[in-house]
Amino acid sequence: MSVRTAEKPAAPSVPWTQRLKSVRLYAGVAIVLIWGLGPFYWMTVTAFRDPAYTFDSTPWPTHLTLENFRNAFDTSRGNNFGRALGNSVIIGSITTVIALVLGVLAAYALARLTFRGKYVVSGLILSASMFPVVVLVTPLFQLFTNLGWIGKYQAMIIPNISFVLPMTVYILASFFAELPWELEEAARIDGATKLQAFRLVMLPLAAPAVFTTAILAFIAAVNEYLLARLLSSGSTEPVTVAVARFSGNNPLVEPYAAIMAAGVMVSIPLVIMVLLFQRRIISGLTAGGVKS
Repeated sequence: MSVRTAEKPAAPSVPWTQRLKSVRLYAGVAIVLIWGLGPFYWMTVTAFRDPAYTFDSTPWPTHLTLENFRNAFDTSRGNNFGRALGNSVIIGSITTVIALVLGVLAAYALARLTFRGKYVVSGLILSASMFPVVVLVTPLFQLFTNLGWIGKYQAMIIPNISFVLPMTVYILASFFAELPWELEEAARIDGATKLQAFRLVMLPLAAPAVFTTAILAFIAAVNEYLLARLLSSGSTEPVTVAVARFSGNNPLVEPYAAIMAAGVMVSIPLVIMVLLFQRRIISGLTAGGVKS
């Protein structure tokens, strides 16, 4: 007696419209990746290429060497890239810490308290982030000259705080507004003060947003160039200024290969930091965007 095996049903065919959507999605992702990573890739290729072949248009690495990285740290030509890296870390770290302390408190107050003119204050904070930096160059230069701050760290840290703080408040306020305030009320019922409830209950819940804001604030402070170019000196200049004034063996020829090597050394730590904490960054940026 023979037994007939049941045939497996054929897999449903994917509609051509769905396939078209997938093709468009992957094509868009590819375009964004090429557009965003293309300059970084070419900078890396040039950084590892022999200076004699700086303008070689070969799209893949050729004539590999580490000479450009040695030239970037060479101080015999007046460059001091190592010290500039330390200055950027100092300026970025102090700016980030102060902006976070002030931003967390201001954002929590805007999200939790109800007072007259609340939305006007929020609008003024947001508009401050859109104010053109070039307009502030002359008054800040005059002010810091009168104070004797030109060439000192505070001349770059204080303006950076004013630029980073609106972004910090804007991100954190939207996050705090979506937190369950019942937890704070429960802590108050258990005997905690307002400060204890904020520090022990609400602030740990906001850790993803605070972490995201810290990374964005640090990157923004490190990338600032215009004010740093005018308000810094040789001993306090950050990497953006140091790289812009790199000099080579020939004063009439820009050392493009060494500049590319310096750009790679500045960019790679930030890229690695973002890749390592990308989940926390995404969760911090998207938290509060969807109401429960």
